[in-house]
Amino acid sequence: MSFERLSQPIEDGAAYEVELSLVVPVMNEEESLGPLIDRICEAMKGFDKSWELILIDDGSTDRTLSYARSYLDREGLDLRIVEFQRNFGKASGLQAGFDAARGRLIATLDGDLQNDPYDIPSMVAELNARDLDLLCGWRKARQDALVLRKIPSWCANYLIGSVTGVKIHDNGCGLKLYRSAVIKQVRILGGMHRFIPAWVASVVPSSRIGEVVVTHHARQFGESKYGISRTIRVFLDLLSVLFFMRFKQRPGHFFGTIGLIIGAISSLILLYLFWVKFGLGENIGTRPLLLIGVMLFLTSIQMITTGILAEMLTRSSDTQKNYVVRKTYQKDA
Repeated sequence: MSFERLSQPIEDGAAYEVELSLVVPVMNEEESLGPLIDRICEAMKGFDKSWELILIDDGSTDRTLSYARSYLDREGLDLRIVEFQRNFGKASGLQAGFDAARGRLIATLDGDLQNDPYDIPSMVAELNARDLDLLCGWRKARQDALVLRKIPSWCANYLIGSVTGVKIHDNGCGLKLYRSAVIKQVRILGGMHRFIPAWVASVVPSSRIGEVVVTHHARQFGESKYGISRTIRVFLDLLSVLFFMRFKQRPGHFFGTIGLIIGAISSLILLYLFWVKFGLGENIGTRPLLLIGVMLFLTSIQMITTGILAEMLTRSSDTQKNYVVRKTYQKDA
């Protein structure tokens, strides 16, 4: 799974209904949700422009949704709740939030109270002052377990930076601020939310991506949805990121190059055997090299045709959503 770029980019000069959209995917956060909304409302009191809060209920099995709905009539809060039909994962939750957002800017944060909403107004000022398209939070004083969370995160961030070329200290921080016109040019599929800075860099220059140190709190309620096992998934996803960053628009070049290399090796083997058969008059029917040459030739044909099929799929791909919404709630609706 990967990101897919939308066919119609959105101009930043378009008219937006609000200045800032806050997107928060939540799943089984009934204890955290009330304090989170209260903290967001308190933090945004000094924000002198319009803003909205979008909660994505990612298939919660507790009372998260009912608690969220109780805030719909809160005065001064522009709240919308998107209820998924089942659990689709954080990437789908973020994508649904981006699709629903009406703001010129979009901020994302986690629903477990570890990100601090009080950082958002200053991040907006920072993004505007530096004329950035993406401002990533950096949990420099991260309040997580060293072995299970910090060390795997450090390794993953170093590897992601080395492979993608986007040097961000903390790719996994949920607190990020986007320019809506940019983030809506990509689609987040699978577990690719970990690589958002790299994929934004495929839309805009990496110089328009920055980071800022943000506050990070220890988890107060519940348990983390992620463990050390996600490190393995990061390595696998990183291979997909590397492929799509270099060959997304022309996958035929990737498969075709491999096919041509294998085909060249096969041709050398078969030419050698041709000379042995007809030049030296030796029998080649029982030689393993003949089988290897034929198999390499067939593999070459298969790789080239795979590249052609990949090109056809790329040009006919649509923007089908990777989530299903059961209901959307908002005030008086």
